[in-house]
Amino acid sequence: MHLNDLFSLKKKVALVTGGGRGIGKFIATGLAEAGADIIIASRKMENLQKTAQEIQKLGVKCLPVQCDIGVKEDIHKLVNTAKKEFGGVDILVNNAGVTWGAPTLDFPLDKWEKVFDVNVKGVWIITQEIAKIMKEKGGGKIINISSIMGFRGSPEEAHPAVPYNSSKAAINLLTMNLAIKLARYKIYVNAIAPGFFHTDMMGYLDKPEMKQLKDVMIMSIPIPKIGEEDDVKGLAVFLASKASDYVTGVVIPVDGGMLAK
Repeated sequence: MHLNDLFSLKKKVALVTGGGRGIGKFIATGLAEAGADIIIASRKMENLQKTAQEIQKLGVKCLPVQCDIGVKEDIHKLVNTAKKEFGGVDILVNNAGVTWGAPTLDFPLDKWEKVFDVNVKGVWIITQEIAKIMKEKGGGKIINISSIMGFRGSPEEAHPAVPYNSSKAAINLLTMNLAIKLARYKIYVNAIAPGFFHTDMMGYLDKPEMKQLKDVMIMSIPIPKIGEEDDVKGLAVFLASKASDYVTGVVIPVDGGMLAK
């Protein structure tokens, strides 16, 4: 097969949760540039509609669907919409995620549960539902968005969000476990673990009082910069395409080399 065909996503349908902004938007754009029709889902319809308009200019379809991945009923509606409007899903990108900051010894249990409801339980629910569709279609690609924080602890001053790391570690192992269990159906499951990227979630680092911390963080990255759109969407296209048909169960850091230190 020609290299261009290996990476082509024409006639494919991709569902990207958390696709209205940040890394989800970066990935949705990359998949659209490779030819896929896109469904983007998140809680805020305003962000989704703006992103959908931009993606549609690439000559593909893009359907925005309001959905809270922490709510089971919302997930069911999203999956049913995908089946109704596109006949199913070939590529699932589990990008939607939340975090919550509070001192570790005072961290509220309800916020811990919220982080796990979205970052882990919601990912499992939608993955199970979409995997059933993929099995019927003869296969598919699932890309979970983890984090380098799923491999490590983090200082209280820089990242006072104790459940976040644990939730992403759970995603890493869920990725490996599902890769083994779903390979028989030609459903391949991998994960991307971003480092520091210019996104809304990392926006707190742009506050004047955080400048010194941000400078220290950048200095700790072997490739000393914050990640941008082009640093992640190429990998997402690879994992979504035929080019990765012999790759499953891996968690790939995209972090400028931080985990290598």
